Amino acid sequence: MDIDFSLVLLSLVSVTGVVWLFDHLFLLGSRKQAVFEYPTPNGPLGAQLEDDQRLDFESLTALDIDEKDRVAVQALAREPLLVEYAKSFFPVLFIVLMLRSFLFEPFTIPSSSMLPTLEIGDYILVNKFTYGLRLPVIGTKVMAFNDPERGDVMVFKFPQNPRINYIKRVVGIPGDHIRYEDKTLYINGEKMETDFVAKVPPRSPTTIIYNEQLGEVNHTVQHLIARNHNLLEFPGGTIPEGQYFVMGDNRDNSNDSRAWGMVEDKYIVGNAFAIWMNTEPGLHLPSFGRNSTIN
Repeated sequence: MDIDFSLVLLSLVSVTGVVWLFDHLFLLGSRKQAVFEYPTPNGPLGAQLEDDQRLDFESLTALDIDEKDRVAVQALAREPLLVEYAKSFFPVLFIVLMLRSFLFEPFTIPSSSMLPTLEIGDYILVNKFTYGLRLPVIGTKVMAFNDPERGDVMVFKFPQNPRINYIKRVVGIPGDHIRYEDKTLYINGEKMETDFVAKVPPRSPTTIIYNEQLGEVNHTVQHLIARNHNLLEFPGGTIPEGQYFVMGDNRDNSNDSRAWGMVEDKYIVGNAFAIWMNTEPGLHLPSFGRNSTIN
């Protein structure tokens, strides 16, 4: 989806915060003044309130005044409906924004490009601070921690359309030379070792699944039996500083760096580390049978 939820969330936090602040600076004083000047048999109501007494229903109902006057005073003290909603939603929205922007963010897998590691309908958690703290929406890094490493499953903004989030595996890091030929991956001239796992489906197989050792990460990849690649699928060369070469684990069905180039650091969102739920296409209840860490 092209909806920028970070922008929507930041906008809601800003609007509710501004409404709350505007009420505190400009409207609250008028309500207090109206309550203080309300006439009672014992004189203005303000004379019966302590200087540090809060203007709320609890303090007003504790005053020794007639019920009719109490209802009138409560009406004068009542916040506008918009202010009530803003004060109720702002803390919740602010906490969600902080968690989502700097700690963890959920994503849904919409395609098959990361099979067999991730399936369509998987809900994953992404660690937002692994690669450094970034400002919400604009993504500017304000504090650096770790750099992406080979084998990491990384979420990033698609360089050709930053409104879309992609998820791929980091294959090459700055300084690496990458070659992919005849369905074989070479990093700095070294062939990445693979071990055969299975052909699926068992009858009339169309796909071969392998275990691949990529850096310190052992993970699964798959290839289509009927599709051959005898030529390099991307221009070679050394990966520049601050850029990363990414590929999907579904090697013959992934739109990745082989097609459109490197991922710059400014587009990085975070490190995908866990599957916490899965929903099958259609009207199905969520399943937690795939809950696991992501290799």
